[in-house]
Amino acid sequence: MNAGTILKSTALLDGTIFDNATILITEHNENGSIGFVINKLFDRKLNELEEFRHSIPFPLYDGGPVDREHLFFIHQRPDLIKDGVNVHDNTYFGGDFKTAVRLINDHKLTEKDIKIFIGYCGWDASELEAEIAEGSWSMVNGQM
Repeated sequence: MNAGTILKSTALLDGTIFDNATILITEHNENGSIGFVINKLFDRKLNELEEFRHSIPFPLYDGGPVDREHLFFIHQRPDLIKDGVNVHDNTYFGGDFKTAVRLINDHKLTEKDIKIFIGYCGWDASELEAEIAEGSWSMVNGQM
């Protein structure tokens, strides 16, 4: 498995936080894996968060159960957002978030360009591989 892998939860995870979840893995190494649920909208928009109350309404995604106090993002516009880390092909993790928010507010970034997450998914070394081996996740071809 590599960064850029997409995982789909199986019936073994029905009734859990990962019920019907699709996850993009953004980091995978000997220490473990990090990813984001890319198909579940959060119940509030960016402008409903106090710090971004002057922003336009922009969807947020429920990225996972870890670190739900912070925002994270993936995007496909390295030409506009500097300092992102290439995950796979034209998908980047993070970068200059202030610039990203400004570009969203200026309508220069759309939902097709960027996804913003509250929280993330994290697995310790070999934990995700064990979950895949037990049948909790299936790998899917394709990208964001």
